[in-house]
Amino acid sequence: MKRILVTGGLGYIGSHTVVELILRDYDVTVIDNLSNSEEKVLDGIESICGQRPKWIDLDLSDRSRCHDYLKNQKFDGIIHFAAFKAVGESVKKPLKYYMNNIFSLVNLLRYVEKNVNCAFIFSSSCSVYGEAKKLPITEDSEIKSAESPYGNTKQICEEIIEESSVAYNLKSIALRYFNPIGAHPSGKIGELPIGVPQNLVPFITQSAIGIRGELNVWGNDYPTADGSAIRDYIHVVDLAEAHIVALERLLADKNESNTEVYNLGSGKGSSVLEVIEAFKKATGENLPYKISQRRKGDVISAYADTKLAEQKLGWKSKKTLEDALKDAWRWQKNKM
Repeated sequence: MKRILVTGGLGYIGSHTVVELILRDYDVTVIDNLSNSEEKVLDGIESICGQRPKWIDLDLSDRSRCHDYLKNQKFDGIIHFAAFKAVGESVKKPLKYYMNNIFSLVNLLRYVEKNVNCAFIFSSSCSVYGEAKKLPITEDSEIKSAESPYGNTKQICEEIIEESSVAYNLKSIALRYFNPIGAHPSGKIGELPIGVPQNLVPFITQSAIGIRGELNVWGNDYPTADGSAIRDYIHVVDLAEAHIVALERLLADKNESNTEVYNLGSGKGSSVLEVIEAFKKATGENLPYKISQRRKGDVISAYADTKLAEQKLGWKSKKTLEDALKDAWRWQKNKM
């Protein structure tokens, strides 16, 4: 049984990935300091899988504590999710983001440097592309200057991984997500935004259930068919499964270079207004919304070219936008 360490494994994408790993008979250890998650997520994982992963409460940016824990461990793979991720907060507190996101990565790579057969999967972001000149976005699209310290940490971390993998002959994959949405179909785990949601779908579900007021649609004057911004929305379970496929590629030594990069999305763009209508259709719920002014820094349109992931990983998203919205709504109702 392969031992896999999942950092940030009680977070949104991490918890769904932990479920998929356990269901495939991996021995999973979770590191999570609960800075953006809750311990009760373990109950949801156990309820789905019939098994509770080992959980370590550890701040990975603490070099001494990280070293003390990892020095006696033997992992076959690491999937690294743990990071601060609020774009707005990163603008106000850039040093907090650089210290946490970069130091955590470096401390983990020190372990991998000494255990070169340990596969390393990194949670990256499509934010590295900024406003792409050409759609759909491929892995060869230009990497733009980051719009925020958060986005910059993703770019810097990718560079650190690539340079370290070449220098120490490590095997790694960086997965650039587009927009994860939805929840586990059981309704037992899902997205847990702290405070006001920063992402569209949790704001939709919280508005529909009465926690929030009207949904703000930020701009209806973009150069798109209905004037609202377009994004690529991918079901979180599809995304979790992609991590397993990427991990198994490295475990089987099928990687063609020390570091590989893959876009993960549905390959289809949906506008904000289309998502609202899809939610109404999928759930039968009314959803009040209002048009507000554009937000500074928002990209007009971004969706993925996923051919490389299909060809090399044999992975393609299966679940629809409506599937994701139904699952997100089930999760929201279960929390009430």
